[in-house]
Amino acid sequence: MKLIFLTLLVIIGITDSRSEQYVVVGPADPVIALAGEDVILPCSVKPNISVVDMRVEWFRSDLIDSVVHLYEDHDDRNTNQSQSYRGRTKLNHEELQRGDASLKLSSAQVSDEGRYKCLIQSKSWSGNATVDVSVEAVGSPPVITVDGFDQSGGLLLQCESEGWYPEPVLEWLNSEGVRLSSETTETHRNEDGFSVKHTVTVYERDSKIHCRIKLKHHMLETMIIATSNMFNLWTTSVILISLAVVLSVNAGILIAVFTKNNRKFDQRLQNQKMIILQEVTHLRTHTVNVILDADTAHPHLFVSLDRKQFLHITHTSSSYILHLTLSVQQLFLKRSLSFSLSLSLISLSYFSEL
Repeated sequence: MKLIFLTLLVIIGITDSRSEQYVVVGPADPVIALAGEDVILPCSVKPNISVVDMRVEWFRSDLIDSVVHLYEDHDDRNTNQSQSYRGRTKLNHEELQRGDASLKLSSAQVSDEGRYKCLIQSKSWSGNATVDVSVEAVGSPPVITVDGFDQSGGLLLQCESEGWYPEPVLEWLNSEGVRLSSETTETHRNEDGFSVKHTVTVYERDSKIHCRIKLKHHMLETMIIATSNMFNLWTTSVILISLAVVLSVNAGILIAVFTKNNRKFDQRLQNQKMIILQEVTHLRTHTVNVILDADTAHPHLFVSLDRKQFLHITHTSSSYILHLTLSVQQLFLKRSLSFSLSLSLISLSYFSEL
């Protein structure tokens, strides 16, 4: 009886000593994942033993009910897997024989960032390791545009990019690598990540200006050469603006003078019109009836029966040619038109003097 008891104690002790020497090991540093790419979350048993017959569970320790992947009874059991991880996780079953329970996570997302637990259990022991995952999303290549000039002729450059995560650092560098201070900075976040926009003023001609946007492990950079021609644009712009101002002032003066003279001319023309109307009215109110005397008329004049009209007849080659037929009233109107014509000529003479 004592022998059986001692044998059991030895067996239990051996089992306990073996269980104490197995350790689940994870990475010492956070795992950096690039959004859209695959990443491996390391986890293994040391010393190497097969975990094919064990239970391997991956879950998020910073979230509630977040099963990432479950392996049990020699197969993957992902019925209760979190929706955001469906179809994106995989354990290498061949590597399980060597104690490697690392998880492959496909198409990393920003939402994958967090703390993970790798739990390995057998009937006699269990162990776990923590894996911290950081996700970085590299945005679009920086774009540098010329945004004009400041009052002293400095060249304003603007650099912008979008789609970054986490919030990136944007910096300006000259050709010697010296950092330049940004004049204005804008940062916005949306569902696609962070967008940044910075502006800097450059006074150095023919210099290389770099716009660099970086994360902890990734960086993008764009360069522009601030040529003398860019600065010459400012000088040309100042000259053109000054010329435009001078022309605008002169045009304003000419318009004012023309408007003033035009008003004077309109007033004088109105006065002439009034005089003509008054004269016509006067002539119309002072018309008289004229009766022609046929006895005293010229032989070549034929007086009508009502003695108000006459014909001037010329005898040429045995034929009579009618030269003129005028009534007394027509003669009177001719006189009025002659007077109106003289006033119009006076007005035209006044306009030519202006």
